[in-house]
Amino acid sequence: MKMIIGGAFQGKTLLANKIYPEIVWVNGGDADWEMIASAQGILSFHEFIRKEMQTGNDVSELAERLIQVNPQVVLVSNEVGYGIVPIDAFDRAYREAVGRVCTKLAAYSTQVTRVVCGIGTVIKDA
Repeated sequence: MKMIIGGAFQGKTLLANKIYPEIVWVNGGDADWEMIASAQGILSFHEFIRKEMQTGNDVSELAERLIQVNPQVVLVSNEVGYGIVPIDAFDRAYREAVGRVCTKLAAYSTQVTRVVCGIGTVIKDA
């Protein structure tokens, strides 16, 4: 597994397409579990988490499930834990869930790249 993370509108998708031009990407906001489980690459993975939570699905074991069924996937996700803490309870829970899921996935990943202003910096290369 490999991850590309960073803030919103920082150039993650552009960098992902440059590094992995051969990958067929799915959009997390539009994908169901079957698509996620078989994808080569997932853009906006954080949106998949949001969609799952909005439908009432438990995401506490999402990282473990994904590692088990699709350990070679390349994930692109926003970092949503910076800035002002949201007032809305769902938004706070979503923010925490993305952080927890992505932390587990980053620990498992062989490479994690953080993107700021379109520049990717490898922060883990195991």
